[in-house]
Amino acid sequence: MVGPARRHGGPRPAGARPAPGFDRRLLTPMVLGSILNPINSSMLAVALVPIGAAFGTPLSQTVWLVSALYLATAVGQPVVGRLVDMYGPRRLYLAGTALVGTAGLLGALAPSLGVLITARVLLGLGTCAAYPAAMHLIRSESARTGSDGPSGVLSVLSIANQTMAVIGPTLGGLLIGLGGWRAVFIVNIPLSLACLVLGTLRLPRRSAGEPGRGARRTAPLDVTGMALFAATLTALMLFLMDPRPAHRYLPVLAAVAAASFARRELRVAQPFIDLRVLGGNLPMLATFLRQLLTCTTGYAFMYGFTQWLEQERGLHASAAGLVLLPMSLAAVAASGITGRRKEIRGKLLVGSLAQIAACALLLAVRTGSPLWLLAAAAVLVGVPQGLNGLANQNALYHQADPARMGSSAGLLRTFTYLGAMSASAADAAFFPLRADTPGLHRLALFMLGTSVVLLMTVLLDRSLRRTGTAADPTPGTPPVGTTGRPMAGTTDDDGSPEQALSCER
Repeated sequence: MVGPARRHGGPRPAGARPAPGFDRRLLTPMVLGSILNPINSSMLAVALVPIGAAFGTPLSQTVWLVSALYLATAVGQPVVGRLVDMYGPRRLYLAGTALVGTAGLLGALAPSLGVLITARVLLGLGTCAAYPAAMHLIRSESARTGSDGPSGVLSVLSIANQTMAVIGPTLGGLLIGLGGWRAVFIVNIPLSLACLVLGTLRLPRRSAGEPGRGARRTAPLDVTGMALFAATLTALMLFLMDPRPAHRYLPVLAAVAAASFARRELRVAQPFIDLRVLGGNLPMLATFLRQLLTCTTGYAFMYGFTQWLEQERGLHASAAGLVLLPMSLAAVAASGITGRRKEIRGKLLVGSLAQIAACALLLAVRTGSPLWLLAAAAVLVGVPQGLNGLANQNALYHQADPARMGSSAGLLRTFTYLGAMSASAADAAFFPLRADTPGLHRLALFMLGTSVVLLMTVLLDRSLRRTGTAADPTPGTPPVGTTGRPMAGTTDDDGSPEQALSCER
């Protein structure tokens, strides 16, 4: 068993060499790969109107460009995350980033909206690998170096992702101004090449605690479980994209697939998602819910407000991106200032209250509102984007089973895009024909209700008072369920649950 002294960087056995610090050479490929998803999600916000004009299609059809990426990502993230846990981060990272470059080229040459949607699906699948790979590598490096909380590395990853998510509209607007809407696809080609070069040169062929080749070959892959999970999410998200009576069979199909998935995962020896462990880890389930609520509000604002700026306010895509620049700066500042602070609950409280204030301010926006008021709304949305995403990621790091860090990180991203899909459905419902001011106010009320629920989940979750603080058990101790005992399925070869979770598997 790993003793407390070793876990906290205390005395080592005589003659043992101290482990070196975190390998900083990993940071660049980790960060660059992980931002591919948020940047492709957010850049499109200012490109929907120009793309619709180019192909002569209304917003009700171009919104599929948003939905296609989210659907592919939400289904693919935990699947690829599980593959990262089983086969290691390097090969999944390289395969995924190569697919991003291919999708960027296809989108740049797309002759129709259908081909463009296909490119977005490939982008969603390609961007699934880098974030779970990065979280897996962080956990592996923590095990190798004996560091309990690499808060600096986690904050760098979070700041990069939050920055790209909020700066994406501004960057997208600038790219469209320089080279038209196809530029938001072309930019993926050099990004993909950079990831491939850096990943090949810097990512380890085998990370600390990763099983050897023989163990990988014998590890079972729950393909049936993955397929049922994909069917559940696909049916649910297709309904969210177009929730009308004619599609009422989709929730039924999702429920049947979910029941079949749960039945299988509770019976199979090596499940895709261990529902017993997940069900016993109530704090992590609460983190997933908070991620869903946070992203529902954030993406509803990013897409809905941007479309309103272009259609009702009459701004060009590049100008609309500049109006959202204060949101980017506020998110970066919030993440940068609080990034190294381990306390999580305070970030979530401030972030929830800022979201509520932003939604209330949005109710005062009119077509002729001054630019300072629009910028103030953007700032208030940017603060929670910087705080909540960082807090949820740090909470997951402390709450997840280390042996399933990749799949847990993938599930966090799945809830991110379930929120994005809910936001997309809300935008379509409140802007049926065009993004007008009455629709914006209805959308603001929806966002306000979601933000209030988010605040309640923070206030009612007592586990947040110790998660990430000095009173919190060190990362790698067994997650505790409602019984207060280590959860099932976490023992090592010698039967010691603590040893199993103290080292990366």
